[in-house]
Amino acid sequence: MTQVPDEPWARLLDAAREVARRAYAPYSRFQVGAAALVDDGRLVVGCNVENAAYGVTLCAECGLVSALHAGGGGRLTHFVCVDGSDRVIMPCGRCRQLLSEHGGPDLLVLARSGVTPMSQVLPDAFGPDSLGPG
Repeated sequence: MTQVPDEPWARLLDAAREVARRAYAPYSRFQVGAAALVDDGRLVVGCNVENAAYGVTLCAECGLVSALHAGGGGRLTHFVCVDGSDRVIMPCGRCRQLLSEHGGPDLLVLARSGVTPMSQVLPDAFGPDSLGPG
């Protein structure tokens, strides 16, 4: 992984690693933790929660976005996701869409290759503007 500045990434990595250990993953044993900063300075986290009916499993990013709105909303500015072995991982396609909607093209994502804006993680993203006038 490319060297990244300590702040805010060290704080986010610590939070993501801690919450990954709380994941409920009895079926896959693949624990995931996510952490992000909000534009008002808050830190939000989420972990995956599996279900015996696999299709209703919740990704860590879903919990993170829920925490974002439960805590008052805002826009995500920095995001990282790790697995249970503390390795940085990329969100799945569904979660990239979710993060794009709540952080926009300028959301900074820590990837194994370094810090990447959401506009590169999910180019030409479908979002609220794609739906036309409300």
